Amino acid sequence: MITLMIAGGVCSAAAAVRWYLHRTSRRDVLLWKGWVELTEEFNTAAAFSLRIPKKIIGAVSALTMCMVWKERKSAPLAAGLLLGGGAANFWERLRYKKVYDYVRFPKMPGRGKHYVWNLADFAILAGMVGLLLRRKKS
Repeated sequence: MITLMIAGGVCSAAAAVRWYLHRTSRRDVLLWKGWVELTEEFNTAAAFSLRIPKKIIGAVSALTMCMVWKERKSAPLAAGLLLGGGAANFWERLRYKKVYDYVRFPKMPGRGKHYVWNLADFAILAGMVGLLLRRKKS
């Protein structure tokens, strides 16, 4: 039950942030001395702009969500973050045929400065770290 509540919270928060930032009055903004930039980019590809067929993205997403669902009792927070982030990005792909990304780190070293993220991506990353740390302790 906690996993579903966390997943629902992530989906709701991702939708609210998307709505807020996608308004016409929003402009690109640099924060924290230029380390974080709020910008706008629509990603029609997969993670890191990889060109993967949409059917494969859908199949991998569904398989991953099923695998994470099995972890919900042993790591409810991590599983909820992963499920919520995955569901939010999946919903955007179904509804808009693209994902709205809006956070970039321009001072990050290497190629990382070119990637643009959204709240769902951060939830997925945090959930993966949580599951990996849980596995290391076992």
